[in-house]
Amino acid sequence: MNGFINKYLPFGLIAVALIFQYNLFATPMSLEVKHREILGDVASTYATKQSYIGLKEDYNDLKSQLNTMQAKIDKIYEVIMEGGYK
Repeated sequence: MNGFINKYLPFGLIAVALIFQYNLFATPMSLEVKHREILGDVASTYATKQSYIGLKEDYNDLKSQLNTMQAKIDKIYEVIMEGGYK
């Protein structure tokens, strides 16, 4: 048993040293830093559900205003084509 340990112990120590040197296992601190980076990237790239709902409501409001304006323009056009305002 002692010969086995003396024979393979240097390889084990090298493996452990490489694990620590190249950070092969993630620490909770490194995971937290990466998590914050990902959250920042997602927040700057994608819209939230609440902002999407707000944009959709603004779009529907703008669409109704444009429809109202189009109806008024049509009335003005009809008056002009009839020969003027009486």
